Amino acid sequence: MSKKAQAAMEFLMTYGWAILVVLAAIGALAYFGVLSPDRFMPTKCTASGGFSCIDHKVTATNVQLYMQQNLGFDATDVVIELRSVDGTLCGTNTTNASYTNGQQFTATFTCANAGTFKGDMKIWYVNSNTNVGHVTSGSVTGRVE
Repeated sequence: MSKKAQAAMEFLMTYGWAILVVLAAIGALAYFGVLSPDRFMPTKCTASGGFSCIDHKVTATNVQLYMQQNLGFDATDVVIELRSVDGTLCGTNTTNASYTNGQQFTATFTCANAGTFKGDMKIWYVNSNTNVGHVTSGSVTGRVE
């Protein structure tokens, strides 16, 4: 074997082992959950169309939403539905409540959560001035506390 071939082989063997060690370390970190993407998932709660999500809490058994009605008018027959991204219905707040402009309220939904929750909400309401129904949407993302 020539000296150039031997030098190339030694180069490949040295850096090959180094790359193998780095890959093994990354694999071990991923196996033990250090590199789990769930740890880096942002928590957020957004609602559109005149409703604000002030805060939210995700537990192993439910999702609590702390909302505020900011439509500029009173809303009646308010119904909120929450579904996880896989389509599972977490619940519907079917109290057909009425909320005045600026009023804060809480909605709790039963959902089994293993580590994280990501879902979509729909909010149906009726403008109390015109009796016209509307629908708006939002999303919830969070880690179990």
